[in-house]
Amino acid sequence: MLKDMTMGQYFPTGSVIHRLDARVKLICTIAFIVAIFMTDNFIMLGFCAVATGVMIAVSKVHIKLYLKMLKSIWPVIVLTSILNIFYVKGDTLVSFWIINITVQGVLKSVFIALRIMLLILVSSMLTYCTSPTELTDGIERLLSPLRHIGLGEAVHTLAMMTSIAMRFIPTLVDETEKIMNAQKARGADFDSGNLIGRVKAMLPIMIPLLMSAVRRAIDLAQAMECRCYNGGAGRTKMKQLHIGTRDVAALIIVAAIVAVVVMGRIWL
Repeated sequence: MLKDMTMGQYFPTGSVIHRLDARVKLICTIAFIVAIFMTDNFIMLGFCAVATGVMIAVSKVHIKLYLKMLKSIWPVIVLTSILNIFYVKGDTLVSFWIINITVQGVLKSVFIALRIMLLILVSSMLTYCTSPTELTDGIERLLSPLRHIGLGEAVHTLAMMTSIAMRFIPTLVDETEKIMNAQKARGADFDSGNLIGRVKAMLPIMIPLLMSAVRRAIDLAQAMECRCYNGGAGRTKMKQLHIGTRDVAALIIVAAIVAVVVMGRIWL
């Protein structure tokens, strides 16, 4: 499952989405996520799904990468769907002992599962189409007005932390995979037994993974000190962000999608 975790990785394909300003991509992603959360019926959710499919096609990132990301979070989708099946009241579909499954519960569970899948796809698209450096610059520029109230250094620190976290997600996943393979070679079993047994079997992985993460953090801190890194004060950017015609067009398209969802919520 860990090898399917692709969020945080950057796949340059030279698409229109890749060439958008990082600030525009962040704004569009947040706005589209809000639109997905605002959907309250299958028609508008289907509209958002079609829009997501079009954006995936435009990004030119292979569909297998998106499907692998969905595969890695299927336990969350299944658990959320099951909870909605049993806890939503309505017309009884199946009743057994204390278990009562309703038609509304089934529909709600399907709706929530599809919504989570769309959220994961849209979030993954942001990292697939934006390099960590561009993502850092975009976050910092979007939050730059906070500098006027004395939070300039905090803004830079937040952007740097976000960039480092996104950069090291794939590294930690690979490290976990290597540790698990080493443990399996020594006779460890991570696939058999009940849920509690599998959780206990994962405990021997935590200590070496934690030590590896701490060691990488120390190496990174020393590398930053050797390069005289002292925060965001006085730092310049090698690549300046500029909003062009395609960025304005992207903002208009996403705004139109949000407007359609809002009208659908009111009228449908």
